[in-house]
Amino acid sequence: MAATKEQIIAALLQAYNMEVETVVNYLANSLHLEGVRADFIKQALAADIQGELGHAQQLGNRIKQLGGSIPGSTQLRMTQSYLEPPQDSTDVVQVIKGVLKAEHEAIEHYKSIIRLTEGEDYVTQDLAITILADEEGHRQQFEGYLKEYSKK
Repeated sequence: MAATKEQIIAALLQAYNMEVETVVNYLANSLHLEGVRADFIKQALAADIQGELGHAQQLGNRIKQLGGSIPGSTQLRMTQSYLEPPQDSTDVVQVIKGVLKAEHEAIEHYKSIIRLTEGEDYVTQDLAITILADEEGHRQQFEGYLKEYSKK
C-alpha cells in the first residue's frame, strides 16, 4: 500500500522534531560539560550543531514543499531524556552514550522514511538517504569516542 502525503509529512515532522531536539541537547551539553577530558567532546558537539540544524532546515523545506506546516516550539515534543546534560558535569561517557542513542534513533527513523517513500516520493527518499549517511557518520565518530573515553 502506497504511503499518503499526510503519512510522509508526519514522518518528516517527527524527523524535524528529533533534529531540533538534538540541536538543543548538543548545545546544552557543549556548554555544560567540564574538565580536561570534556574539551574534545564539547568541541565535537558544538561542531555537530550546525549539521543537525542543517538537517532540520532541509526537512522543514521538504515539509513546506509537501504542503505541511512547520511546528514552533510549543508544538515540539521533547523526549530525549537520555541526552539531557548529566548531573555530574564531568560525566563525558554518559553524554557520548546519549549521543549514540540519539543517532541510533535517527538512523532507524530515516530508514523508515526511506521504506515509506519507496516508489512514491523519490525527493523525500533522497533527502532521507542523504541525512541517513550523515547520521551514520556521526554514530561512527561517537563510537570511536566511546572506545577512547571508556579506556581506563
